[in-house]
Amino acid sequence: MQKSWATPVSNGLRIAAKVPSVGAGTHCKRRLQDVSITRTGRPIIRTQGGRPRAPLKSNGSKGIPLPSSALLDSSAATLYIDWVRIPLEVLHRRFFLTDSSFARMHCRRVVFMEYDLRNTQSLEESVRHSDIVYNLVGRDYPTKNFDLEDVNVEGAERIAEAVAKYDIDRFIHMSSYNADKNSPSTFFRTKGRGEEVVRSIFPETTIVRPAPVFGFEDRLLHRLARASNIFTSNHMLERFWPVHSIDIGSALAVMAEDDTTASETYELYGPKNYSMAEISELVDREIIKHRRHINVPKRLAMPLADLYNRLIWWSTTSADGVEREFIDQKIDPKAKTFKDLGIEPAEIANFTYHYLQGYRSSSFYDLPPATEREKREEKKYLHVIDDQ
Repeated sequence: MQKSWATPVSNGLRIAAKVPSVGAGTHCKRRLQDVSITRTGRPIIRTQGGRPRAPLKSNGSKGIPLPSSALLDSSAATLYIDWVRIPLEVLHRRFFLTDSSFARMHCRRVVFMEYDLRNTQSLEESVRHSDIVYNLVGRDYPTKNFDLEDVNVEGAERIAEAVAKYDIDRFIHMSSYNADKNSPSTFFRTKGRGEEVVRSIFPETTIVRPAPVFGFEDRLLHRLARASNIFTSNHMLERFWPVHSIDIGSALAVMAEDDTTASETYELYGPKNYSMAEISELVDREIIKHRRHINVPKRLAMPLADLYNRLIWWSTTSADGVEREFIDQKIDPKAKTFKDLGIEPAEIANFTYHYLQGYRSSSFYDLPPATEREKREEKKYLHVIDDQ
């Protein structure tokens, strides 16, 4: 018997891991409780003794880092990586395992596959050999080839149809916080419609709504740390619960192993609520620089952002991005959270040094992060700089 994972990643990258059951050469005993029956009636053998915890890294701004425990356990045989319009050498650098345990695994293969979100046949080829499919395909700004409706609704619909056609055991759909078909934001509105579409096609879909994510190469901490991030709206008063990308990957790993998460909706958010201005202060304090932010009125910022997005091909900003600055994160009280998965989410303040040290000048680069005592002492004094 075989157990496999198929995972689409957010910018058109999809990962699938094909995992066979334990065969010859396995020395641990197998008992009746090791046999599990999937939703479709397929028997599989669960792996004992824990799993490696090395993360499978992806670009933080384009995908959620999935730990190898979600994609590769001690019996993983094949890793499928689907990609769209990305040079193969970039893929080899982007997808790697940081734990040497992967090198000790036997019978491993990495297969790169190309697919098109509008090509149904390529999507079906990507998922048909899998037992679990993670749909992380998404876009939060429109491009000349795909608008938000194309990706978040129609693309999700095609993937769900492919999953339903081959009767895949599990389908986990990555949505977004504030997903609501009645939202004033096009992104949140299409994400809400996408949830309805996939649930109507595949009722056992597990829906995941992550809060704004921080981590390596994210678009939260790094965007605030760059000198080019000058113009904002709403005076950076948007409030949300930032979540660590590794925690999301761990949650997806748990969902892969726990069939009771099928048909559930999960709100994944951090332990503390922040405004964008408060996170900006954390960033400035960590990089030992002050980044200036100029507030532009919404009625002026939206048309300018829309024009900027049309003229420049890479990700910058969009009119809908300005709209989202005026919408605070809302938590669905009916949805499950990290607590239901047995995961304690990390606090963003504990990781700013880890992710932002590279933005420091050479004079302060090796300065260690402030201790709790130093932080308390800092609050007792008002520092005045006299340039005269």
